Amino acid sequence: MKRIIVACGSGVATSQTVASKVQRLLRERGISAQVDAVDIKSIDTYIKTAAAYIAITKPEKEYPVPVCNSIAFLTGVGMEKELQKIIDALR
Repeated sequence: MKRIIVACGSGVATSQTVASKVQRLLRERGISAQVDAVDIKSIDTYIKTAAAYIAITKPEKEYPVPVCNSIAFLTGVGMEKELQKIIDALR
């Protein structure tokens, strides 16, 4: 199963909220994926097995997978565009 990573400072609050919402949105569209909330210090470990990364803060470096903006999932503004990037990465 393909994996999406959501990272914030602790991997608990904001990233968990975004991960839960993305998981629900994917499930509603019949798309199977594992969405994990992790702490930002662990991102380099988890990114190796991820299809996409949803960033809570602006990444300081480039990653080998699509990077999506988490704010879209928190506010709803631009959410469909960011969700489509994730869906494309899962294909």
